[in-house]
Amino acid sequence: MSSTKTALIQVHISVFLFGLSGLFGKFLALPATVIVLGRTGLAALALGLVIAWGRPSIRPRSASDLGGMALLGLLLAGHWVSFFYSIQLATVAIGLLTFSSFPVFVTLLEPLLFKTPWRWRDGAIALLVVVGVALVIPDYRLGSATTLGAFWGLLSGLSFALLQLLNRGYRQRYSAMAIAFYQNLFAWVSLLAIAPLASLALSPREIGLLLILGILCTAVAHTLFIESLAVLRTQTASVISALEPVYGIGLAVLLLGEVPNLRTLLGGALIVGTTVWASWFDQFDQTEAP
Repeated sequence: MSSTKTALIQVHISVFLFGLSGLFGKFLALPATVIVLGRTGLAALALGLVIAWGRPSIRPRSASDLGGMALLGLLLAGHWVSFFYSIQLATVAIGLLTFSSFPVFVTLLEPLLFKTPWRWRDGAIALLVVVGVALVIPDYRLGSATTLGAFWGLLSGLSFALLQLLNRGYRQRYSAMAIAFYQNLFAWVSLLAIAPLASLALSPREIGLLLILGILCTAVAHTLFIESLAVLRTQTASVISALEPVYGIGLAVLLLGEVPNLRTLLGGALIVGTTVWASWFDQFDQTEAP
């Protein structure tokens, strides 16, 4: 199996797990900051144990790299807090689909940050995703929970796009596991100061759910996704990630009984269709490149 195909399998598995993670915003009746605190802390612990067992070198090469990892950890914390807050305000479908706007942000930011060439297809992808996102938001009143949830979902998409683009540089120097460990660790540290821990008493069910979220949907998923960036273009990984709502919405229908309306489904279909189209052509481009 080619390295490109392996990377595509890795990113699809990670996206399925990311889609599953969205449901925890409904499963857990906890503040978004507490959910992310548990998620990142358990993920960092699991990754740290694996690193200690295998003893790979994860020492930062410079103080600036360590500082950069810390800033990306803060960005990761903000991404996940806004993501869960979006789902708690609206629905799993709205939160996932508005978050899936991030390929637009990647398309706009990548040429600015890395001087990559602009392609007409990237612009078409961005436009179609914007139209899809506009369709999934059923209510544009500023005071409505749905509109606020959509706003936080878009903010989650922007922060995730920045995280992907900035991770690419680190992936050239560090393993995916090292990056995931440091970023989850720094995300956890950054949330200790703001998460309302004093009145927190977790039930066995909540602890079990946080374990699944932190280890499977975070430590494993995050590592696989970052690993794929060593082979795939950021644009390719980002558009494949737009499949996350398919998994998440399907699971929400089965497990939560949240059935999206027709307009939301049409917008989601447009986003997913764009994803399939973009990922197909990007895979072809990488296969044919000399």
